[in-house]
Amino acid sequence: MSFLSTTLARVKPSPTIAVTNMANELKAAGRDVIGLGAGEPDFDTPQNIKDAGKAAIDGGKTKYTAVDGIPELKKAIVAKFKRDNGLDYDASQVTVANGGKQILINALMATMNPGDEVIIPAPYWVSYPDMVLLAGGEPVIAEASIQTGFKLTADQLEAAITPKTKWFIFNSPSNPTGAGYTAEELKELTDVLMRHPHVWVMTDDMYEHLVYDDFEFATPAQVEPGLYDRTLTCNGVSKAYAMTGWRIGYAAGPKELIAAMRKIQSQSTSNPCSVSQWAAVEALDGTQDYIPENNKTFQRRRDLVVDMLNAAEGISCPTPEGAFYVYPSVAGCIGKTSAGGTKIENDEEFAKALLEEKGVAVVFGAAFGLSPNFRVSYATSDEALKEACTRIQDFCAGLS
Repeated sequence: MSFLSTTLARVKPSPTIAVTNMANELKAAGRDVIGLGAGEPDFDTPQNIKDAGKAAIDGGKTKYTAVDGIPELKKAIVAKFKRDNGLDYDASQVTVANGGKQILINALMATMNPGDEVIIPAPYWVSYPDMVLLAGGEPVIAEASIQTGFKLTADQLEAAITPKTKWFIFNSPSNPTGAGYTAEELKELTDVLMRHPHVWVMTDDMYEHLVYDDFEFATPAQVEPGLYDRTLTCNGVSKAYAMTGWRIGYAAGPKELIAAMRKIQSQSTSNPCSVSQWAAVEALDGTQDYIPENNKTFQRRRDLVVDMLNAAEGISCPTPEGAFYVYPSVAGCIGKTSAGGTKIENDEEFAKALLEEKGVAVVFGAAFGLSPNFRVSYATSDEALKEACTRIQDFCAGLS
């Protein structure tokens, strides 16, 4: 009998972290590697936020706090939801955790029973299915194809719902595709959910502020107020405020659920970092002027990557509405052989050969539940992106 929990056998390590680690190892060994796997902005945390963190240290705000957030941060979160999303919550409906990932796992651990199902649109963030499995539930994958812009249709959602469905996890703009649902597209999904009152909605709005062109962000409880009492609206400061390492995620929802999540956190990590909480207060309450400026940079990089990847033989790359990812198809490369002699049978083989032969690290599409594709994070310099895309073009040109 194994010493390890049988539950652990249901989950796998994060492929995105594995790709980043592999790229770092190759760099350390002296290889010229461009890593396009990391899901974090390359911008530094804004100075006003760093100053707030420093002031918290200098002010002695380094002790334990309330389990799921200081009152000042909960107040700032309440104000943010009202200001940005038109959603009314009070502090008792808000929880703060060590990053957005802990918010999601807390909610699942607090609600899942054996046999419960969670609908997850694919392509999905790699952690969603494994978190459901870790919590004892069963992920139900509903594939959204490139033909629909990687967006789930109302008919697909309807078909995935069963009497065992407990949650629908919704992420827009999406990791890994960058696809964003308009309010009209989202309303089609919420109309389905209104017909199934046993299904709760867990939104992942982490990329809310990273949107381009004329796209306007919307979240389910905002589009359909009838879902307010069974929606957990999740967010965090990691992406828009370049605070990935500060580890602050938050959510708002029904009081009973928030209290259950607090109980889980009280017996696991307890409070998020006190210094990070005070920095997050400044992030939410302070100036937001740098967000549109950063978005101009991201949009320029998006357009650069989309144009260059679409110029590569065998690759088709849609233009996403938000986040900082593209999710190109490599259908035209499958079945060919690379210049280095690798037979490209699937997107994982494509990604491995690309790394080995050209020194470009991307994440293969099967990790996100939809193939044959790969994910590129364009949260890096223009120079690195140009060189990486040139190498991808050369790699594809060498396929035969």
